[in-house]
Amino acid sequence: MLKAVKVRLYPTPEQELALAKSFGCARWYWNFALNACIGHYQETGKSLKLATYKGMLPQLKKEYPWLKEDCYSSVLQCVAINLNKAYQNFFEGRAKFPKFKSKHHKQSIQYPQSVTVVNQTLKVPKIG
Repeated sequence: MLKAVKVRLYPTPEQELALAKSFGCARWYWNFALNACIGHYQETGKSLKLATYKGMLPQLKKEYPWLKEDCYSSVLQCVAINLNKAYQNFFEGRAKFPKFKSKHHKQSIQYPQSVTVVNQTLKVPKIG
């Protein structure tokens, strides 16, 4: 059973800009959520739940309209899932503490749905 497909993209300049915006939104949300989780842990001694991460998204999209315009919502939900998994791995001793993301290191995003192949080209939401 196929679980994931990793592909190399050759985007147009417009698509490169859209991808850069999506990478930026995902990185910003990771850093925002990680900062919130660190603050919550320092106050209460407990980590945030996945539902809390996902619950932040609607309010953040109202506060920061570019988050809604520039990035597909499933990408941000995957960021929340990945951060939650990173915290679980840390607390269970399988990994180091999650780090803040930088634009100068490897960037990636996940599209769990709505990606289609049309005429041997990949159709990605909000990218083209």
